[in-house]
Amino acid sequence: MYVVRRSEHNPLIAPADERHWEARGTFNPSPIKKGTITHLLYRAQGRPDALMTPAGISTIGKALSLDGEHFQSRRQFIVPTEPWDKYGCEDPRVTFFEGKYYIFYTALGGMPFGPQNIKVACAVSKDLETIESKHLITSFNAKAAALFPERVNGKITFILTAHTDEPPARIAIAQCDRIEELWDLSFWEKWHSEISEHSINPLRFEHDHVEVGSVPLKTPEGWLLFYSYIHNYFGGGERVFGIEALLLDLKEPRQIVGRTKGPIIVPQEIYERYGAVPNIVFPSGATLDKNGRIDLYYGAADTVCAKASLNLRDLLSAMIPERRVDLACRAKENPILGPIGGHKWESKAVFNAAAVDIDGEIHLLYRAQGEDNTSVLGYASSRNGIKINYRHNEPAYIPREEFELQKVPGASSGCEDPRLTRIGNTLYLCYTAFDGKNPWRAALTSISIKDFVARRFDKWERPVLITPDLVQDKDACLFPEKISGQYMLLHRIDPQLCADYLDVLDFKKSRVSRCIEIMGPRPAMWDSRKIGIAGPPIKTKKGWLMIYHGVSKTGTYRLGAALLDLKNPSLIVSRSVDTILEPTEEYERVGQVRNAVFSCGAVLRGDKLLIYYGAADTVVAVAAVSLKKLMDILLPENLQ
Repeated sequence: MYVVRRSEHNPLIAPADERHWEARGTFNPSPIKKGTITHLLYRAQGRPDALMTPAGISTIGKALSLDGEHFQSRRQFIVPTEPWDKYGCEDPRVTFFEGKYYIFYTALGGMPFGPQNIKVACAVSKDLETIESKHLITSFNAKAAALFPERVNGKITFILTAHTDEPPARIAIAQCDRIEELWDLSFWEKWHSEISEHSINPLRFEHDHVEVGSVPLKTPEGWLLFYSYIHNYFGGGERVFGIEALLLDLKEPRQIVGRTKGPIIVPQEIYERYGAVPNIVFPSGATLDKNGRIDLYYGAADTVCAKASLNLRDLLSAMIPERRVDLACRAKENPILGPIGGHKWESKAVFNAAAVDIDGEIHLLYRAQGEDNTSVLGYASSRNGIKINYRHNEPAYIPREEFELQKVPGASSGCEDPRLTRIGNTLYLCYTAFDGKNPWRAALTSISIKDFVARRFDKWERPVLITPDLVQDKDACLFPEKISGQYMLLHRIDPQLCADYLDVLDFKKSRVSRCIEIMGPRPAMWDSRKIGIAGPPIKTKKGWLMIYHGVSKTGTYRLGAALLDLKNPSLIVSRSVDTILEPTEEYERVGQVRNAVFSCGAVLRGDKLLIYYGAADTVVAVAAVSLKKLMDILLPENLQ
C-alpha cells in the first residue's frame, strides 16, 4: 500500500496574461536540478494566433526554484525555428547526459495537426541557458520521448511513444552507441522496420492509450517510469486520464519487472478537472532524492503545472510481485461468525458487524438475515477479538418503526449495517433503515453502556431517522468526541462521502441538512463507483484514521484507508492509492454478493487494529493490521 500527496502549493505554475506566449497554458513540466536550483521546463501556450493556429502556438518555457515548488524567473527557452517545429514545441523532457542537457520535445510541423506532422525533436544545451543546436529525431509520427540519464549496458538508451494518434500507441526503446545516431534518419528507418522487437506493451485493453511520461529514474530494483494511461481513448466507454508507473529491468529496459495495478493519480482537484482541456492529468517529469522521496510533476487540465509526492519504498513494494505483502492479516479462524440454521432470524446470512471494546471485551453487533430477507441485528462478544465467547440466541435489535418495517413481502428491508460509537456512558447506534420501498435512510438510537454490557437489549431508545426523506442517504456514524464543540456525523449521499456538524443529537425536530463533501470515488480506480465509511474513525496523534470501502465499476468491494485532519476532519490529509483488503478467499468471493469485503467496525488493541468485515454478504470475518505500519504508509516521514 502507498499514498500520493499532492503539493499544497498546486498549481505550481499557471498562465500569465501579461506574457502573451504563456497566456493560455503552462503545463507538462519537466524538472532537472543544477546545483541547488531546480530548473523546470514546461509547455507554454500562447494566445490564439489567426495567422498560425487558433489554439495558440506552444513554446517551451523555463522557471527556477530553490525548493522545487515556488518558481520564478519565467522565460521562453525553446521556440519554433525550423520547418519541422514551425507550429509549436510541446512537452519537454530534459536529461543531463555525459556533460550536456538534452531536451526532447514534440515538434509540430504542419497544419492541421495529424500523424504526418507530429514528430520528436531535440534541443541541446551546455548550460541550460542557451540552445546550441536543434535536431529532428523521428521521420514517423511520435511524441513523448526521453533519454535515460546514463548508458544501459554501454548503450545510449532512449524511450518514446510511436504512432500516438492511431491504435495501438506503442512505448518503445531505442539504443545506440553515439548520441548523434538519434538524429540520423537512417538509424530510425532501420529501427522502425523492427519496431515490434523494441516495444513495451503495458496496455490492459485494446481501446486504451499509453504515452511516455517522465525521464526514467534509476532505483536499485529497476528503471522507474511514470507514464500516461488513458482508459477508452479509442472508444468503448468513459475516457479517463490517469498516471501509472512501470518498473523496467536495469539491464534490459524492454522487460517490465513491476507495475502499479492501476492509476496512482486521476483528475480530482479543481485544477485537474477544469481548464483548457478538462479532466486531464499528464506526467512529464520526476525527481528522486536520497531519502526515497519521489516528486512527480504533471500537467493538469492542459493549463497548469502541478506536483505530487510518493515514497519510493512503499511504491516499489506495491509494484513488484515478489515484494507485495498483504498489510491486513486474516485470522486463520475466519469466518468467525456464520448463519445458524436453527435461528430463523439469522439462518440465511450474518455480516457487516459493528465493534466496540468495553473493559477488555469486544462486543459485535452484526447484520443478520433470514429467509424473509428482513435484516435484524445480532450480538456476539469476544475477549481476544477472534474467538467468539458468547452469542445471543435472539436478535439484539429488530425493526420497530414504520420507516424500517417491510412494505413489500420478500423484499430486503429492516435494520442494516450498524455502526457503534461510544460517547461518555452512552452507546450510539447508527444504522441504515429500509422498508423495501422508500430510499435507504440513516437512523439513530442509543443505549447506556451499563444496559448494553448487561445485554438488556429492551433498553434501546426509540430510533429516529436522521437523514431526509426521499434522499438515499446511508453509511452513517458519529465521531467518538466533539469537534470544536460540535458533534460530527459522517454519511453518504451516493456517490460522495460527506459530513454534517450538529449542536445537539436531537433529530425529532430536524434532521441532517448538509452534505459537506469529504471525498468521493476516483475514476478508473478500485473505488471508482462509490465509497462509504467502515466504522467510526479512530483518533491517532497524526489524525483521524478512517477505514472505508470502495466499489469498482465491476462491483467488487474492497477496503482502503484515509487520514483525516485532527482539528478539521472534513479535510483529507492522506488517502491510500491501493487497498488494505480485497476479496481473495472463497468465503469473500462466493455468497449473497460475490467479491465483497465490507466493514462496519474496527477495534484498536495496542498496535493491532482488528477490522471486522462482512464477506460476500454471508459471514463475518476479521483481519489485523499494524497501526504503526499503516500510519507510516499514510504519512511517511519523507513526505511530511
